[in-house]
Amino acid sequence: MKILHLDKNHPLLINQLNDLGFTNDIDYTSSKVEVESKISDYDGIIIRSRFTIDQQFLNAAKNLKFIGRVGAGLENIDCDYAEQKGIYLISAPEGNRNAVGEHALGMLLSLFNKLNKADNEVKQGKWQREANRGLELDGKTVGLIGYGNMGKAFTKKLKGFDVEVLCYDIKANVGDGNCKQVSLEELQEKADVLSLHTPQTHLTLNMVNTEFINRFKKPFWLINTARGKSVVTEDLVLALENGKILGAALDVLEYEKSSFEDLFKIEEPKFRWMRKRKTKVPEAFQYLINADNVLLTPHVAGWTVESKEKLAQTIVDKIKAKFF
Repeated sequence: MKILHLDKNHPLLINQLNDLGFTNDIDYTSSKVEVESKISDYDGIIIRSRFTIDQQFLNAAKNLKFIGRVGAGLENIDCDYAEQKGIYLISAPEGNRNAVGEHALGMLLSLFNKLNKADNEVKQGKWQREANRGLELDGKTVGLIGYGNMGKAFTKKLKGFDVEVLCYDIKANVGDGNCKQVSLEELQEKADVLSLHTPQTHLTLNMVNTEFINRFKKPFWLINTARGKSVVTEDLVLALENGKILGAALDVLEYEKSSFEDLFKIEEPKFRWMRKRKTKVPEAFQYLINADNVLLTPHVAGWTVESKEKLAQTIVDKIKAKFF
């Protein structure tokens, strides 16, 4: 069986697949059209988020038996059509769930204790103790939307705190000893902190909007390490301005490209004739980058040294379990 690798990953992935007897080719630079022209030669694809695997691509992949996505979600693949064609779909949420759980907890504690704000001020020679008085997590209610691999990992990290943890999920009976499953209405009534752990689907696109936010009984803190397009940024900013959301920690943004590898260019063009091409920075994003109660990271919650290896190993293990 021949596998085409479309993104760079940990070298163990290719090395172990070679040991299993697969023929592994790499192509990290060709356009999607160029890949389509040769994809019929391959039995498998390994990809992260380089481009979308749509119906046209799948029709060209006449001999494709599996697609391995080195990441947690499969939103860049037309899953329904792939499954109709008998293509086995592999993702690897087990590989980076611990990293996401740790990152979410780190962001939450940083927000509560104003660590980034205080660090920046001290480095400017400012020593403002009262202005940087923090909050304790103990005694709070943390609500999760989505209780799969990522949600469970985050909840595990919260076990050392005296907190109530609630979750809402479209699947029944996913709660466990670490987290009580409740209705969305109960979560919105009780939560002091909301953490998103959902995939990108038609149900989660623009999920956190003004109507959704205003259903929370109390002002709350928002953590998003899931997908940026789940949150309407303009509505988030409105809620930050009026105090309905007390602060936000965002590892993902609505403005990300589908590959997650870039946002938008905000630097001044070098030449005057290029200025018409300059991407205008959205006003809502400008607010986020200037707000003391907003913490931003570039989609790296699951992007650790350890998770890079674990993601690759998970893909190998699932291919081996399926075909051997």
